[in-house]
Amino acid sequence: MKICVIGAGVVGLNTSIALLKEYPNADITILADKFTTETVSDVAAGLFRPSSSFSGPTDEITRTWINDSFSYWDDLRKSSNGSLAGVTQISSYIFSSSSPNIVRNHYLEKLVPLYRPATPEELKICPGDWKYGSFYTTVLTECRIYQPWATNRFKELGGKIISQHIDSLRELTGKYDVVVNCSGFGAKHLCSDHKLVPIRGQIIKVKAPWLKTAFFGDYDTYIIPGFNGTVTLGGTRQYDSYNLNLDKYDSLSIRERCEKLVPSLVNAPVVREAVGLRPHRDPVRVDIELLNGANGQLKVIHNYGHGGFGVTTSPGTALNVVKLMKDIHSFSGSKL
Repeated sequence: MKICVIGAGVVGLNTSIALLKEYPNADITILADKFTTETVSDVAAGLFRPSSSFSGPTDEITRTWINDSFSYWDDLRKSSNGSLAGVTQISSYIFSSSSPNIVRNHYLEKLVPLYRPATPEELKICPGDWKYGSFYTTVLTECRIYQPWATNRFKELGGKIISQHIDSLRELTGKYDVVVNCSGFGAKHLCSDHKLVPIRGQIIKVKAPWLKTAFFGDYDTYIIPGFNGTVTLGGTRQYDSYNLNLDKYDSLSIRERCEKLVPSLVNAPVVREAVGLRPHRDPVRVDIELLNGANGQLKVIHNYGHGGFGVTTSPGTALNVVKLMKDIHSFSGSKL
C-alpha cells in the first residue's frame, strides 16, 4: 500500500508518524518543498493552549482532537525522549484588565494538571491594572528541536522523504493509493479553498534564561520561555495579511508591550525575528475527498487549516486521519 503525505511541517510529520505506527508495513512517503526552518511551524512558540475559538466540525470532535493531542505531548514529555524531542512542562499566567472571559479556557480547565484563578497577590506580579487572571500548567514543544527529531523518527519507522513541489493533487493519481494533504496554507492553491485565510504572526526571540514562566496579557501580548534560555515575544494576529516581511513597527510594539508586562526583558538580546502565515480555516478540515484524474480516481484525506494551533492539535487530527484511512479502505474494499 502506497501512501503519500504532502507537507513536512509539524502537521505532516505527526500525521506520517501516526500512520506508520498504525500501518508499519505500508509504503509511506512525505512530499514537500519546505522543511524544518522553512516551515511556518518553525515560527511557533509551541505552548499547548488552544484558543476557545479553535473549531473542528463539531464540539465533540474538537475536544477529541485537543484531548488526544495533550495526551500525545504529555506522554512524550514523560518518556525518555522528552528532552530530545524538545517537549517540556511549563506554567503560565494570563492576565486581563478588561474581561474575565479572556482568562478562561474551557478546553484547558479540565484537561491540564492545574488550572485555577490567579490570586489577588498574583495579579500584582506584573505591572498593570490587572483585574482578572488565571494560572495553569501545560506542555511546550520547541519546534526547532521537535521537527528534526520527528523527521528522524519517521525515517526510523521506515518512512521516506522526497523534496518535490506539487502543483495539483491530481498529478499524483495512479502513483499512490492514498494522498494525505497536510500542506497547510499551500492547500489554498492545491484545493482552491477560499475558506483558508492567512493570519500573519510576527515574533521576536530573545535570550532571557532567567525567565521560566509564560505570561499572557491583553492585545495579543505573550512571553513564552523555550529551550536554551530563548524566550518568544509576541505578537501579531493580522487577518488576511500575506506580508512575510519583518515590520519594524510590529517589532517596536511587541517589545514595548512585552517589556511593560515583564520589565526584566528590557535590553534582552535578540536572537532572531520571524514572520509566519498561520493557515486559518473555520472549521479545520479533516475529511475524505475522491478526485477524478487522467489516470483514475485519487483518494485524498485532508488535514489542514489549524491556524496558530498546528503544534497544539496536530497529534489529535493525525489520529483522526488514521481513523479515516480505515474508513476509506472499508468502503473501497482494499486492505493495508
